[in-house]
Amino acid sequence: MNTAPTSRAAESDESGCYEIRLHGRLDPRWSTSFEAMSLTTGEGFTLLRGPVVDQAALHGLLHRLRDIGVPLISVTRIAPDDATRPPHHHDTPTGA
Repeated sequence: MNTAPTSRAAESDESGCYEIRLHGRLDPRWSTSFEAMSLTTGEGFTLLRGPVVDQAALHGLLHRLRDIGVPLISVTRIAPDDATRPPHHHDTPTGA
């Protein structure tokens, strides 16, 4: 029996950078709750961007956002270089 992880399973455990788009504006005081993530607000939305150590941490972050009650619009894995660039703002969230 082969118990070695597949390349896809191995990739899912790696760290990565993410952009999480939320519907509504999250107060800047919440930025300390999301460790190394940057928090940016726009007209009717909030973006969290930054590194996440693994999939378990990503799920934990999404659970915290759910518990706060902020509707999730999207979660996108981004290149590490993109995490330090200013986010591209949309005045209205996609699909709204």
